[in-house]
Amino acid sequence: METRGSGILLHITSLPSAYGIGDLGPGAYGFADFLSETHQRFWQILPLNVTCQVFGNSPYSSYSAYAGNPLMISPDMMVKDGILSKHDIKRVPAFPAGRVNYRTVTVFKNSIFNEAFKKNRTGLEHDHEFQRFCRENSCWLDDYSLFISLKGRFSADWGHWPADIRDRKKGAVNQWREKLKEEILMAKFLQYIFFRQWFSLKSYCEKKNIHLIGDMAMYVNYDSADVWSNPGIFNLDKRKRPLTVAGVPPDYFSSTGQLWGHPVYRWDRLKKTRFFWWIKRLEHNMKLFDMFRLDHFRGFVGYWEVRAGERSARNGRWVSAPAEDFFNTLLKHFSHLPLIAEDLGDITPYVREIMKRFGFPGMKVLLFAFGERLSDHQYAPHNHIKNCLVYTGTHDNNTVKGWYRKELGPAGRKRLSAYLGREVSGKTVHMDLVRLAMMSVADMVIIPMQDILGLGEKARMNLPASKKGNWQWRLAPGRLSASLIKRLAGLTRLYGRA
Repeated sequence: METRGSGILLHITSLPSAYGIGDLGPGAYGFADFLSETHQRFWQILPLNVTCQVFGNSPYSSYSAYAGNPLMISPDMMVKDGILSKHDIKRVPAFPAGRVNYRTVTVFKNSIFNEAFKKNRTGLEHDHEFQRFCRENSCWLDDYSLFISLKGRFSADWGHWPADIRDRKKGAVNQWREKLKEEILMAKFLQYIFFRQWFSLKSYCEKKNIHLIGDMAMYVNYDSADVWSNPGIFNLDKRKRPLTVAGVPPDYFSSTGQLWGHPVYRWDRLKKTRFFWWIKRLEHNMKLFDMFRLDHFRGFVGYWEVRAGERSARNGRWVSAPAEDFFNTLLKHFSHLPLIAEDLGDITPYVREIMKRFGFPGMKVLLFAFGERLSDHQYAPHNHIKNCLVYTGTHDNNTVKGWYRKELGPAGRKRLSAYLGREVSGKTVHMDLVRLAMMSVADMVIIPMQDILGLGEKARMNLPASKKGNWQWRLAPGRLSASLIKRLAGLTRLYGRA
């Protein structure tokens, strides 16, 4: 991969579509065309994993570390592939244009999926492509499809299921596989369609010389197929309930810290298997993406552990993880590790040492750069290094305009104006920061789509430590105008990133 380039952060669910949520259909291909026309070389997205309303629709809280989100399946592509006819897509609700209503979308998409499964059910046993997909992905697909089918029968998390299936007794597993045979087959069918559509889009992007950057959450949900099928590698008690959970101490985003609630890993047990579970997970992501961000990279070196039952993340402790052994083992298995270290927050010198030793690029966020120590702040453009990714902001930040108006304050605005050598306007500040990012010495620059468009705080994707209103923003149709293409293409060429 050539060194200097730029790209855009836009999640699949944020794409335009006629079905209430962005998907892997025409809107995705249109956005790939936009990236190509503006000379962008990277498209960064959030995790593709299945989401649910119970966990606030967060792509970082999933029932599976492997399964794709069926809500991203494109009905239009299902018609194109002969899985459905146009007449099967009936009564499309009047979805809001700029936000995702997950409840309405889920009901609508499930009706389409039920129809598709009914029409294709009889041929699945003889569909060689489908059968090959099931075989090649059996290491996670068998557990996930049974787990998600059991979730349809038991409303509680798996730790409260009947003991025989909670503990995966062989007889119970076989009994439920038979009892839920149709539900399991449908779950596999939807995963087959999802990954078929994903790899078709990936192939299109490759032809356009667009590299896909994924995002992999470090932790997995307690209520997931991953923990249910691998309880021994997580810190659980005899009843298979979490003893300790993950989070981060008080920080920029929250004065009480962030209590994620995911069970922490038993690194001693992972080590005994030479990190087999992680190797399989990384293999999966390497098939999906050209590069991917390791969310909460800090946790691979040392993680914040809180006793289960605590109401905030304040009362926790740092625990060491075997980072050197872990990454050395990965390098013995993989010829290279196309990883980006999410190194924001409380980062120790040892974390920096690990990143440098293994050559992992980190992240520089411009929204954090304009505090009192601007001259020596590592995120200030004059202190950037080549091996990093520069962002105006991330999915967890406000937009540039929202930050300027609500968070930066008078002193920060004054510093920003002094840094640029002229008075900064709230109307054009987004392009000022886009330019600062583009002119950086950093090899890679990623700009959230909201900042390309100059949108305010209502377009924010996520507010950490809040549970409502996140992951809903969508790109309105028609915003990728000819004038925007011309402006962004010009900037990209000007700063040598084309």
